[in-house]
Amino acid sequence: MSKTIFSLKERPSVPLEVEVFTPDVIAPLSRDEIRALPVFLGKRQCRLDDFFEVEGAGSDELEIHGDAGRVKWIGRGMTRGRITIHGDAGMHLGAYLKGGTIEVTGNASDWVGAEMTAGLIRIGGNAGGQIGAAYRGSLRGMKGGTILVEGSAGIEVGMRMRRGIIAVKGPVRDFAGLQMKGGTIVLMGGAEIRTGAWMVRGTIISLVPLRLMPTFSYACAYNPTFLRIYAKHLQAMGFTIPCEDQAGAYQRYTGDTSVPGKGEILVWRPHGS
Repeated sequence: MSKTIFSLKERPSVPLEVEVFTPDVIAPLSRDEIRALPVFLGKRQCRLDDFFEVEGAGSDELEIHGDAGRVKWIGRGMTRGRITIHGDAGMHLGAYLKGGTIEVTGNASDWVGAEMTAGLIRIGGNAGGQIGAAYRGSLRGMKGGTILVEGSAGIEVGMRMRRGIIAVKGPVRDFAGLQMKGGTIVLMGGAEIRTGAWMVRGTIISLVPLRLMPTFSYACAYNPTFLRIYAKHLQAMGFTIPCEDQAGAYQRYTGDTSVPGKGEILVWRPHGS
């Protein structure tokens, strides 16, 4: 399968906005048409080839090489295809994603997969805050799809999310699941404080003990049947969560009662601990 390869000439001095970096835009174009696509350096409109070397004509598979940590809006609203970033990625990666796959070998900044509805985003390093979250003033965050983070993550992971799965292997910061309305967040490395604050619905799973707010009440210890489905889905992508009775059980807490909410936080407790 042919690829379109972009090599960043040098790291931009200020954030570079490249909303054209989607297979939907790139696939039907010739190499010359791709090179002439508009991008924005601050308020100034430039050509894409002012910043990137371009190899190949348009295709549904894009590769980006170089330190793109200041390159914003990669994969915005894409519906198909694949984007592979060999290096870091800037803010708003995969925002409004509707399909396809985005993979980053390095780190990503804030707002990964914000308000996405479908598709897969995988971050090989660490991610910033507001993963799968709602933008300021919006009532609904992530509505579907999967976000996987191999490293750590920042604040407000899954803020106001409605559906979908977010899984983070490393620790995350404050307010994971803030105002969550549905979906599932898997915290394999735990979280700091205020997890599930103002949570209405949805499930937060932690494989390590959490410091829970007093507005969450202990309900029971069990291994939910639905977790076997999630475990199988995540195992295929290298994320393992326990769900067998002989290994332990999840402590179930309900809340946030200050809303009042009907969400749940499941904290894994292995036998003998």
